Amino acid sequence: MAKAANPEQYEKSREAKGELRYSERSRWLLFGLPWTFTKYEIRENDFTIIKGFFTVRENDCYMYKISDVEITRNFMQRLAGLSTIVLYTSDVTDKTIVMKNIKHGKEIKDFLLQASEAARLRRRTVSMQNIGFGASDIHDVDDMDELG
Repeated sequence: MAKAANPEQYEKSREAKGELRYSERSRWLLFGLPWTFTKYEIRENDFTIIKGFFTVRENDCYMYKISDVEITRNFMQRLAGLSTIVLYTSDVTDKTIVMKNIKHGKEIKDFLLQASEAARLRRRTVSMQNIGFGASDIHDVDDMDELG
């Protein structure tokens, strides 16, 4: 790894991501061996995907952008103790993140759900998807202000 140009700023950036909670590799379905070049780092505030061998691509997604998490296990995955986790996000680069053939799937899925909700509460962000406000509904919101 190359030397950081500004070590102080680099350390602040790493601290902002939060403590590393899970570091998991995508695995081959056969025997569950981690011989792939995809690594997932899950931190309190950040989810990072690192892919590649010759050219390494690193992609981050803030935890508050994860809106839903789904886990599936087919028959072969159950035999090998693996899972596929699908993250639905509001991230620009990846609307759907697929973590294929990973160990500890249920535990990681539960952590992602809790951490994403906690991150949204810390940032005071609400999911604004599919609210369904139309132009005629704006007066209903104004009436709600009078109640408080």
